[in-house]
Amino acid sequence: MLRQLFFLLIFSSVITFSQDTRWYPFNDGLETATKENKKILMDVYTDWCAWCKRMDKDVYAQNEVKVLLNKFFVLVKLNAESNNEAAYNEQTMTETMLAQELGVDGYPSTIFFLPNGEVITAVPGYVAPDKFLLILKYIGENHYVTMDWEEFEAKETGEEE
Repeated sequence: MLRQLFFLLIFSSVITFSQDTRWYPFNDGLETATKENKKILMDVYTDWCAWCKRMDKDVYAQNEVKVLLNKFFVLVKLNAESNNEAAYNEQTMTETMLAQELGVDGYPSTIFFLPNGEVITAVPGYVAPDKFLLILKYIGENHYVTMDWEEFEAKETGEEE
């Protein structure tokens, strides 16, 4: 009996701490975000981008990051060199054109949207996990509505003046 209880505790801990994330194509993600009334996090990448692969491996794969991603966002992957169709602002275009339309000029880029598809902000480049967690909290918990990033970061890291 004790052995079964121990196994159950270990098994439930693994389930609790091992989060999975689901990434959607752009059109499906926008539809899901509207239905679930969740913000969108869009990872804009290219197949050849080493920093994009590192972001996947070092940042998106971390359980702490996954918890916040799942809590606040619908996740979208957009290949900035793809000819797949994307519908945005009542226009149909390729994913390449959408990335250009959104002003992406480097990879990776992370773009945050409201559930209705309105852009909140874009974060260019690779972001280390600790800073990315702060960004997820800043956007996910709506702190961006009441304070600027510098104020929030100082408050969260204990570096307030």
